[in-house]
Amino acid sequence: MAALKRRAPLHVAGTIRAPGDKSISHRALIFAALADGETRVRDILASADVHATASALRAMGVSIPELSTDFVVRGHGIAALTSPARAFDCANSGTTTRLLCGLLAGLPGRSARFEGDASLSRRPMRRVASPLASMGAHIDFEGAPGHDGLPMRVHGAQLRGTNYVSAHASAQVKGALLLAGLASGVEVVVEEPYRSRDHSERMLLARGVALEVSERSVRLPAAQQVTAADVVVPSDPSSATFFAALAALADSGELRLENVCLNPTRTGAFDVLQRMGVSLDVSEQRLVGGELIGTIVVRPEALNGTTIEGAEIPRCIDELPMLACLASQAAGETRIADAAELRVKESDRIRAVVDNLRTLGVDAEELPDGMRIIGSRTPLRGHVITHGDHRLAMAFGVLGAIPGNQITIDDPACVDVSYPRFWQDLAAAVGQGDAGVDVRQTTASGAAVGTPLTIAIDGPAASGKSSTAQWVAQKLGVRHVDSGAFYRAITYLALSTCGDPESWVADDVLANAPRISWRLTERSVLPLIDDIDQDTALRDAPVTRQVSRVAQMLAVREWVNQMVRSAGAAVDVVVDGRDIGTTVFPDAQLKVFLVADSWERARRRLVQRLRRRPTDAEIAEETEELVARDAKDATQSAPARDAITIDTTTVTQEEQVERIVALARATRERMVRPT
Repeated sequence: MAALKRRAPLHVAGTIRAPGDKSISHRALIFAALADGETRVRDILASADVHATASALRAMGVSIPELSTDFVVRGHGIAALTSPARAFDCANSGTTTRLLCGLLAGLPGRSARFEGDASLSRRPMRRVASPLASMGAHIDFEGAPGHDGLPMRVHGAQLRGTNYVSAHASAQVKGALLLAGLASGVEVVVEEPYRSRDHSERMLLARGVALEVSERSVRLPAAQQVTAADVVVPSDPSSATFFAALAALADSGELRLENVCLNPTRTGAFDVLQRMGVSLDVSEQRLVGGELIGTIVVRPEALNGTTIEGAEIPRCIDELPMLACLASQAAGETRIADAAELRVKESDRIRAVVDNLRTLGVDAEELPDGMRIIGSRTPLRGHVITHGDHRLAMAFGVLGAIPGNQITIDDPACVDVSYPRFWQDLAAAVGQGDAGVDVRQTTASGAAVGTPLTIAIDGPAASGKSSTAQWVAQKLGVRHVDSGAFYRAITYLALSTCGDPESWVADDVLANAPRISWRLTERSVLPLIDDIDQDTALRDAPVTRQVSRVAQMLAVREWVNQMVRSAGAAVDVVVDGRDIGTTVFPDAQLKVFLVADSWERARRRLVQRLRRRPTDAEIAEETEELVARDAKDATQSAPARDAITIDTTTVTQEEQVERIVALARATRERMVRPT
């Protein structure tokens, strides 16, 4: 079959220097922490995942400054590491969790609890806990019975040596066992069916550790010490692959990818690209800190399908989503097999990639350990659900850069995990703006990849807006932002710092604002107090009684509005609360105002609170309180002029949710419709 031609002209040009390699960045910090002395670190990837590792090491007593392009880590050796005062927040970083789990397991007398967001908490940790347990490690899973993910507590112990034969090639498991052996001073041998990434081995050898490395195994002798050694982090080949694919999809031009890590365990994707017909030249190769780096120049060529399987999979596991998207534009069939590991990444990448390709109109089939894709000339159109997975956002973002495609992406900001400047670099590569353009709002091609859908749900107290918004967000697969949670957070702090509520003034209440932050979980925005989740305390009766008082303060309302705007920026969100459709998000694409008579609202609130059927007397008393609350909130409970009002008095919550979901889908359809 002849190779497919491009549907519309796309020209690429310029030089891309992808961010520092994520795998090397994590290890640069960890090995610097184990050494006794100073380590200069340059060009590190200052992403969300790497920040999680830096924060955890700081909590263990390591001196690590704010991450920048050039800084110094001051380590005091393995023996100086301490137990953290609070749980590690690993956010969405599996590397942080698994590598530090190995390190902590081998430190007698130390312990730590590992926590993460919803996505990370679903990822299996027994695959690292089991081999560590065979060495004598004590690891407790503290979630639901039978759940082998986070939260997890690791109790350090003096471990015994191991000769571990792994059924899967995993650099994270291998790295965890090596760290455990270093911490306890015991011999560790790891054998794999295929060679996994070997950054740990290369970096340890460069730091004086006497490793013995063969094609499929590594041996760490007992009683090894890590010496300090400066590191320059090369560009991440996984990140560079997105731009190699972009150049392959173009009609003219070329992209020059500089300073790329060419470690043979990481270059599988480039081999696949060449097999598909891509023109890819490598030059300026050199060894830096044990890693081979160089420059890659990629030019457009006609693409053909291929098969990716076997020993090639570990060498391109993170690039498979991009290769699958590229296959949708290639002639013939592409088949990916032996890649079941994809199901336990940041998302189930097999299902997520196939589902999204089908949504866009691609002929794709999910396989137990991979996928099958048939290339097509048909323009792609639809909305991509990333599940908070950075590699899905970037892969489909590249497809969105092709003229004629109309693709929206629910969470473009999730690329911050590995490539914070991705959208800017994408715009620059296709000649739309420069590196300073914020393309989270408008993509390089004009496709609406970065245009977020905002659904604003308002209504009087006890109208059910928060629970309805959460349900709508779940149905649509987007994040939920509860503005009321921020009012409750500032009220909670005021109760302990501002004295008699009758004397509260906005300046005193807002003095606590610096203690409040937030973080994105997989499906919500979670307010934090002193970096700790206090959701249960925020819903206590004392907070509920005073939150209206605080919400009437104009300065407090503006502060809450700013927090909600920042939390809802650049991602699809469902937001509920006061002023949402009028002041906070006046340009929201969909505004809904829920109403119900006061008796029904009182009844619903009591059912939720008491978990039983309330008496008429109880409902009457609650109704009086709601009417009084409505009077206080009158200036904030008016619907926006363009809001759709839904009277829920005689409507079940499921029915109102379905109505809003239908409205949202129609709104999203208008957003992606070609103009």
